[in-house]
Amino acid sequence: MFIQTEHTPNPQTLKFLPGKVVMEEGTAFFQDVNEGSNSPFAKRLFEIEGVEGVFFGSDFITITKSQSIDWQVMKPLILGSIMDHYNSGDETIIKNEKVENTSLKTNENDNDIVKQIKELLDTRVRPAVAMDGGDIIYDSFKDGVVYLHMQGACSGCPSSTATLKMGIENMLKHYVPEVQEVRPVDA
Repeated sequence: MFIQTEHTPNPQTLKFLPGKVVMEEGTAFFQDVNEGSNSPFAKRLFEIEGVEGVFFGSDFITITKSQSIDWQVMKPLILGSIMDHYNSGDETIIKNEKVENTSLKTNENDNDIVKQIKELLDTRVRPAVAMDGGDIIYDSFKDGVVYLHMQGACSGCPSSTATLKMGIENMLKHYVPEVQEVRPVDA
């Protein structure tokens, strides 16, 4: 098994590409071992000293580490855990407890503006954010302000504020005149 790695804009986060499916659908983000209790894969990764966050995308894993431990120490341990997971045959997430990001799916309670915002986030923003090893969660739209939560490599990334303000905010304002601002929220 050959696992590629990619740097992300967040120096504390590294993206791992195992060349296999990680999540059949959706994404999952765990910030500690307790959040990952329904994921044998996340539990295995949190056993490594210094792992502070685990994000699963369709074909990648992003790991966020503590500042006190160097990637040169952690990377081989993470690569070994990823190989162990795929050799074990364990599921990434136990299906009956699965929690996935459905925030961008429209529902009957959404007005036309919210539907348009979600569509733009899903088709234009989400793929770009995934390239950097993260995901975006739609929280709400109130009084002209879109509230979003960044996950994975984008969570705590030094450039996430610039991404929200200059990238996402400008795009949403262009296509949806009712949008006046984009603000981050903590999940």
